[in-house]
This record gives sequence, structure tokens and C-alpha cells, in this order.
Amino acid sequence: MNLNEVFSQIKFHPVVQLPTEYEVLDFTGNSIPRPSGKFSIGKYNERRPGMYPSDLFGKDGEEHRDIHMGVDMGAPAATPVFSFFAGSVFCAAVNSSSGDYGGTIITEHMIAGVRLWALHGHLSHESVRYALNLKQFEAGHLLGWIGKPDENGGWPPHLHFQLSLAEPTKCDMPGVVSAKDQMSVMNIFLDPRIVLGNIY
Repeated sequence: MNLNEVFSQIKFHPVVQLPTEYEVLDFTGNSIPRPSGKFSIGKYNERRPGMYPSDLFGKDGEEHRDIHMGVDMGAPAATPVFSFFAGSVFCAAVNSSSGDYGGTIITEHMIAGVRLWALHGHLSHESVRYALNLKQFEAGHLLGWIGKPDENGGWPPHLHFQLSLAEPTKCDMPGVVSAKDQMSVMNIFLDPRIVLGNIY
């Protein structure tokens, strides 16, 4: 089954309501750009040297994780985050280490016979409390809000959105992977544009 072809026939709800104009960032250089506007996009399957110095991402070399497996949607703190499709809350937790996701919600979906999990990271802690009271929801349902740096792992406010064909074993997914694992995990962590649309 060609998921791109199947999913292209489905209308998905925006996860974040982006304005008509926003910045598409490039983190592949040695310096980390600062967005010039309020809204921005960070790319899937992008190598980001120097962006993940914490031990959370491994040591330098082949095992260091710096290849991004989600799409980042930069927006002001407290920007609402919505469900892209009907589903349920799989888990919600705060991953509190510096550089981690902070407020994290993983949703579970069945789409055209395909079971899929979606991670929404760098949310507010209130989002986690709110999501724990959700069960089933429809497309476009409010899931939470983008968190401030003091609750989102220390990052500029943004949503990390990631898809997985494999059921998570905890309320987490590796948002970046090493070069050694890159090709194998791309069959598990799908390009989020399959549901987000052609946002870059």
C-alpha cells in the first residue's frame, strides 16, 4: 500500500493554524538561525549539526543523534494545537530533562486501515493535564498549547510533530536519530507532511 497515495485522498485538519506567510528554516549549517517572524517550519529528515549538544542526544560521532525525525512548527507560546484526525490519547506526560520534549502528548489513530501514532512535543504542562482527561476525539479537536521554554525542555516555543508506525513503549519517541539509524527509522517515522500537507 502506498500511504502517500492513500493519505492524499483524505482531508486532514491543520495541527497548528499557520498564517499564509511563515519562514522555512534551514538548520543544516554550523550556526543555528533565529526565526525572524512568529511562525516558522523546521524540516523532517534534516541533519542539524551543533543543535543537540546535551548528553541526552549521545556523544559526538556516529552515535550522536542530530537528524530530525519530525516537523517543527514555530509559533508563540500558548498557540493552540489541534488533532489532525479522529483518534484517542495514547499517553500524556512531562519529559522534563533539559533539551527534552517537556509537555508531551501521543495520540493514536486508525486511518484507512493503518494504525498510526502522533507525538506532539514541547507543549505546556497544562496541555498534559488537559489531555489526560480526553478519550476519543474528532479531527480538529483541541489537544493542548505550545509551551514556554521553562516547560518545553528549554526550547524557543514550537511544536515538534512526529508520526510513527510503531507503537511507542513509553510517552516518548526519538525526535532525532543518528546517521547509523537514519535509513531504517524512516520506514517507522514517516514524513509528517503525509498529514500536514505541502507546508514546505
